[in-house]
Amino acid sequence: MTPPERAAGPRFDLPEPDAFTRPYWDAAGEGRLLIRRCEGCGRAHHYPREFCPYCWSEDVGWERARGDATLYTWSVVHRNDLPPFGARVPYVAAVVDLAEGPRMMTEVVECAHGDLRIGLGLTVTFRGGEESGEEAVPVFRPAG
Repeated sequence: MTPPERAAGPRFDLPEPDAFTRPYWDAAGEGRLLIRRCEGCGRAHHYPREFCPYCWSEDVGWERARGDATLYTWSVVHRNDLPPFGARVPYVAAVVDLAEGPRMMTEVVECAHGDLRIGLGLTVTFRGGEESGEEAVPVFRPAG
């Protein structure tokens, strides 16, 4: 029996850059993590938005993040039926605190599940990219 054809329509397993987020995805493809910083209040934020979520200023620009983070919380996912996640189980869905201040949802890779702990130092790396034909996505691995 052959699998049914996948219906045409949006794919939820890959990011879909638009004109606003294109700099973020282009930088990720080059191995750089970008965040947004408000010129009005000075606070950094992530995920990319066209306005500051703290003071609502639209005077917000892109900034290269150092790529350093600490683990805030995580969950080891053992089952996920959505592509491409089902092929990756078990994986570590996580929230990290970036050195610049923003909190970011991500995945922790290259780390034994038993070695995970709150406050674990992490550094950014990227999954995907030109070789895979997909947008590069920032994920984190233990620092050092």
